[in-house]
Amino acid sequence: MSSHTRGVPRLVTTLAVAAAAALTGCSLAGGGGAEPSGSASAGETVRVVTHDSFHVPEDLVAQFEAETGYQVELSAPGDGGALVNQLILTKDAPLGDVAYGIDNTFASRAVAEEVFEPYRSPALPASAEQYLLPGSEALTPVDIGDVCLNVDHAWFAEAGLPEPSTFEDLTRPEYADLLVVSNPATSSPGLAMLTATVGAFGEDGYAQFWAQLRENGLKVTSGWSDAYYVDFSGSEGEGDRPIVLSYSTSPAFEVGEGDTEAPTGALLDTCFRQVEYVGVLAGAANPDGARAWVDFMLSPQVQASLPESMYVYPVDEGVELPESWVAFAPLADDPIEVAPEAIDAGRDAWIETWTETVLD
Repeated sequence: MSSHTRGVPRLVTTLAVAAAAALTGCSLAGGGGAEPSGSASAGETVRVVTHDSFHVPEDLVAQFEAETGYQVELSAPGDGGALVNQLILTKDAPLGDVAYGIDNTFASRAVAEEVFEPYRSPALPASAEQYLLPGSEALTPVDIGDVCLNVDHAWFAEAGLPEPSTFEDLTRPEYADLLVVSNPATSSPGLAMLTATVGAFGEDGYAQFWAQLRENGLKVTSGWSDAYYVDFSGSEGEGDRPIVLSYSTSPAFEVGEGDTEAPTGALLDTCFRQVEYVGVLAGAANPDGARAWVDFMLSPQVQASLPESMYVYPVDEGVELPESWVAFAPLADDPIEVAPEAIDAGRDAWIETWTETVLD
């Protein structure tokens, strides 16, 4: 989501959840990766590395611990892009046993660097198979979301300015100094937008589009949180930018209790479909626990928690979504798509060209 990462709440980046008494309900680690409850060595830990927008309800984590006998330790080195970089840099001495939050713009890089070992979870729902990486069992899809530009409805109404609807609109002079995005070299949403512009304008046209944005007063932050919470005028901050790079789900979490309209909206013609993965880290000290965690992330209870805990869509299409999502958090009917092999082949060059065009 990345981290993860969508109107994501600010989360602690490191925590350890103490074991709790067994909770009622179905098994959360159903798939064969985990040993039965109590069979893990006393105090054995599963170290989960993730992005700084990760959040699964503590009662579910406690139930996982009670059922498997493992203790869970979570750490988050940063955004989804920072997560991938750290995993690659530390692959000879992995930061943990399992990692969640690698998205489809970075996934092929992590696989090529052999950060993960193969594992195909028996808990994988049929609806998730479409998101599997071609030719690899190293990563398991957990959730999806559309990275899109968001707008502050009130700002545009007060300014008497029509809201933009397409990428091309953003280059017009009336939208000067209104847009803030995150850097694709350090942010997974940022890379998703860059990839979307390659899909929209082609290899020969995306750099020109970004040059036009720069000339029109584009602001760039290192990560999603600063762009959304500090610079964007439509969230909790007091920013002066009414257009921000975020997620199609973000408006649902700006709706106040009893409100019938969202104060912000997603521009669905600018969306890129993001998929987030979980995987067992190569060289993990506790590979059995890591596989149990993969199964856990696919369990019906965790999948059902994702919309309200991490503001992403579960890959299990059998999960009932919150009513507010139907009204305020739609997925794009026709998101911009770029094939995984094209992302793998072009990603580094795209980022280099973007950096030279926008920052240099």
